[in-house]
Amino acid sequence: MTQFLIENMAPLMFGGLVLFLLLGYPVAFALGANGLLFGLLAVELGLIQMQLFQALPERIFGIMTNDTLLAIPFFTFMGLVLERSGMAEDLLDTIGQLFGPIRGGLAYAVIFVGALLAATTGVVAASVISMGLISLPIMLRYGYDRRVASGVIAASGTLAQIIPPSLVLIIMADQLGRSVGDMYEGAFLPGLMLAAMYAGFIFLISVFKPDFVPALPKEARTLRGIKLFNRAMISLVPPLVLIFLVLGTIFLGIATPTEGGGMGAAGAMILALMKRKLSWSLVKQAMDSTTKLSSFVMFILIGSTVFGLTFRGVNGDLWVEHLLTSLPGGQVGFLIAVNILFFVLAFFLDFFELAFILVPLVGPVADKLGIDLIWFGVLLGVNMQTSFMHPPFGFALFFLRSVAPEKAYKDKITGKTMAPITTQQIYWGSVPFVIIQIIMVAILIFWPGLVLDSVHGAAKFDPSTIQIELPPMDQGEPEVIEFK
Repeated sequence: MTQFLIENMAPLMFGGLVLFLLLGYPVAFALGANGLLFGLLAVELGLIQMQLFQALPERIFGIMTNDTLLAIPFFTFMGLVLERSGMAEDLLDTIGQLFGPIRGGLAYAVIFVGALLAATTGVVAASVISMGLISLPIMLRYGYDRRVASGVIAASGTLAQIIPPSLVLIIMADQLGRSVGDMYEGAFLPGLMLAAMYAGFIFLISVFKPDFVPALPKEARTLRGIKLFNRAMISLVPPLVLIFLVLGTIFLGIATPTEGGGMGAAGAMILALMKRKLSWSLVKQAMDSTTKLSSFVMFILIGSTVFGLTFRGVNGDLWVEHLLTSLPGGQVGFLIAVNILFFVLAFFLDFFELAFILVPLVGPVADKLGIDLIWFGVLLGVNMQTSFMHPPFGFALFFLRSVAPEKAYKDKITGKTMAPITTQQIYWGSVPFVIIQIIMVAILIFWPGLVLDSVHGAAKFDPSTIQIELPPMDQGEPEVIEFK
């Protein structure tokens, strides 16, 4: 029995973590307890020395002093202030009027605003809840299919997962040891492509099932001509300025992601003040939510550090490496297997848990196989976006369920009694968008240039080919130094 434990400590430790999670223990404590329990067992079996745990205080202090992670509370606070200041409501109303005359116009507006909110808030919950409260009643009022309406709102809200300034990209960059700015640049084009694919799906529905996505009737289009244009400019300029303030300064190298997040938080408060929505109550609510999310992230990160220290101590990293490098198909086989693993586990775990538990295990293997870790991080980011959309545990579906009507209600504009939206309709509405996300993962696997060209496109030459010719010291031939 002792020999069996010694030879299989790594898989037993991973299985123990899965058991803890299935029993419903909080992830942070499950990680920490698993690491300590198996660590003490490994000490007893002679696999590791007790001195290994002396590294824990230094590692935890390293987490607390990590400047990159400061971007998380900044971007969270920024998104919550913007959501509560009514910016989303103004955008949806204006863009809905702009696209209203065409079939599927409201759905296009939701996708457009979802992408815009993603680039300003980076918080999925804020985007889904805002659009669910504002757009869903209008879509139901004018005859949208309930599955399409709920699916497009949930999916568009999850664009905040992949379009910068995404929180998951900050975590991915930290766990993979890469620049957050590079991760943002690599994710920007795939995020926009995903939004375009959502719009393409709505277009197909408008062609083959036009009654599912009707145009707004003329009496509902209250803004036209120059009034609509002026309203669009007023609504669009503030978020576009904020996007440049945050992402523009990061991409241009003027600010770090943490500094960009600080400017974004300040900019969000200025916008709320300009709209006369800034109040102590708003700031307090945003700060409370930000503190809870940041504490949640930090506790998971500390727990994963305890788990990771013991797991590496019992050679778990070598076990994972051997397991994954022995897969057939080389890089492509590895990427397909890892993405299937993440996709399946996303039914049960959210993106924070996946990022903190699995990414540190598969990242070094990807690096050893010669896979660019920026590409790998963006690829997994798109995959983990499905964790928000998976029935039955997708968080975006829960967020939408919390604001969708559960009982029949009377519409305040038309006076008609409206049927509720069932949970089953929300689940079925998400399925086509999960499939679109899977297609996007496949595209990124086979066309890595979609990510890498944005990040490495500036490199016009190979530095290893540089030669410097020095003047001769005597009458002999000039000396040539090559940089390898």
